[in-house]
Order: sequence, then C-alpha cells, then structure tokens
Amino acid sequence: MSTIVVGYVPNPLGDAAVEEAIREARRRAAALLVVNTTRADRLVDPGYADSEDVSKLEAVLRDSGVPYTIQHGISEATAAEEVLDAAQKTGAELIVLGLRHRTPVGKLIMGSTAQNILLAAKCNVLAVKL
Repeated sequence: MSTIVVGYVPNPLGDAAVEEAIREARRRAAALLVVNTTRADRLVDPGYADSEDVSKLEAVLRDSGVPYTIQHGISEATAAEEVLDAAQKTGAELIVLGLRHRTPVGKLIMGSTAQNILLAAKCNVLAVKL
C-alpha cells in the first residue's frame, strides 16, 4: 500500500490539508501518515497540536475509514525536515500541505515550511489553499 504524508497544523489550513489527503488516499488506495511536530527549543508553537487537537484529528481520520498513522512529537529538526524525512522513510507518493499567502518579508523573517518542502520534496506535493 502506498503512503501519503500530510503536514498538519491545528487550524483551518491543516484541516483542509487532512480532508484533501483523505480524498487522495481513497482515490489512490493509500494510507495516511499525518505529521505534526515542533522543535524542542520552542516553548510555544501555534502549529503544534495539543491533546484536544489530536483527539479531533483522530476522530476525523477514524471516521474516514482510511488507514492512518499520526506522528506527533517534539524534535530537534524543523517541521519541514520532519515531513520530508517521513516521506522519504515511507516512500510516499505524495505530500499534502495547507498553504497560505505570505509576504516576501514574512518569508524572510519567519521562513516558510511549505516553501522548503515544495523545493526539497522527492515526490509530488499537493498544496491546499483556502
């Protein structure tokens, strides 16, 4: 069975990415690997799911009927590195991400996880916008 990796953040973009990944997984008869991580040096990260967020995510995935795994934890790596590593280790055929517009200055100051994944991925990437 093939794998689709989803970069998940607990917000409407993350929810849209999961919903699109579920559709793709059904279409491709694939399993999902949902990745949510934060760096160990970040005390507060709005992209890191708390236990309530993970419970809601599990309910959505369970109800979808698609085979899934959730990779949720703290790492020394960036979120982009974690998603890319998960895709490489599983031989993923697709990465799904939520994407929002950022100004060039915003990208310079904050970086862009999605941009890093788009440029470095060895497989196809599906970017979901709201």
